[in-house]
Amino acid sequence: MIFVGNDWAEDHHDVYVMDQAGEKLAAKRLGEGIEGIRAFHALLGTHAEDPTQVRVGIETDRGLWVNALVAAGYLVHAINPRATARYRDRHHVGGAKSDAGDAKMLADLVRTDAHNHRLVAGDSAQVEGVKVLARAHQNLIWSRARETNRLRSALREYYPAALVAFEDLDDRDALTVLGRAPDPETGARLTLSQITAALRAGGRRRYLEATAERIQHALCTEQLAAPLPVVQSYAASTKALVGLLAAFNTQIEDLETQLNQSFEQHPDADIYLSLPGLSDILGARVLGELGDDPERFADAKSRRNYAGTSPITKASGKKKIVLARYIRNKRLYDAIDQWAFCSLSTSPGARAYYDERRAADYEHHEALRALGNRWIGILHGCLKHRTPYDEHTAWAHRHPAAA
Repeated sequence: MIFVGNDWAEDHHDVYVMDQAGEKLAAKRLGEGIEGIRAFHALLGTHAEDPTQVRVGIETDRGLWVNALVAAGYLVHAINPRATARYRDRHHVGGAKSDAGDAKMLADLVRTDAHNHRLVAGDSAQVEGVKVLARAHQNLIWSRARETNRLRSALREYYPAALVAFEDLDDRDALTVLGRAPDPETGARLTLSQITAALRAGGRRRYLEATAERIQHALCTEQLAAPLPVVQSYAASTKALVGLLAAFNTQIEDLETQLNQSFEQHPDADIYLSLPGLSDILGARVLGELGDDPERFADAKSRRNYAGTSPITKASGKKKIVLARYIRNKRLYDAIDQWAFCSLSTSPGARAYYDERRAADYEHHEALRALGNRWIGILHGCLKHRTPYDEHTAWAHRHPAAA
């Protein structure tokens, strides 16, 4: 075996190669892209006959470079940057750091501690596509929420009647009316027919008259007024934000359609959708973050640890405490938290499990985290045995009398 440390940057890679005794075989800075990966293969070809004789340590598990290394057959270990920093301090307490030095340190790490670090998962290209779409969809939702908060803050400064008229500022009703009346004076002059026409143009089909009357009443409410130049400036800002939010809504809907199609075409989709509380969107997020490599998780505990739902124990001497696992995949944990909440109304077993935790003085989110941890174990079993979810199989053992 030979061991390679690969410290990457945006436009180059520092590579250090050593043998099993830790002796230096080669060290070189390579460029990014095809030429760089060709030079990488040529460098290692002089020291190894087979790619499975090469272990590579690198501080990322994604990207074109990592994909090329995995495709070539190298054993690639994705090293968490936090672990790298601790390992660096283990050997050098002076605080010195360089790219070349980090490459040597990564080579040493996979030479001595490879068994403590996971190989890059062999997920399919299909699930990687689901992951890209799910993250892009979620990013747009987060961006829309930030812009909505900016709009709310602006309206509070000069147009509080709009906040009374519209509960959800990113809703189509709010955007169509504010687009036509971005200032209080224009809003107060809107007739019932104008508001109705705006709502119809925005896509509303039901309760048109009642909704228009409520909006008109709110916009005509007497309010404190800002100076005219301030109002005009805020109105221009509001109009821009309204256009931006409308574009966000369109792109989110388009991405959601693509995400649903991509997810439903995956072989594991039927198993995910059989679980209570998992829709196409949540199912796609969970699938994308967990991946579909059947060898990635040795058991349900490993999957729970990766999801961040299982607790951690700190014990020293007579002291022992159990804490939530806060170093985790935040996107995955967020999806599981929503999944656990949604399952309360669709799974009697999940509801009973949650109620038991609440009766044991668990806070709401603690009980949801425990339920999410349970769902990850159930999902692992379904995927392992390639069977859809069954309510009786999942929960009957916890309530044998009722069963």
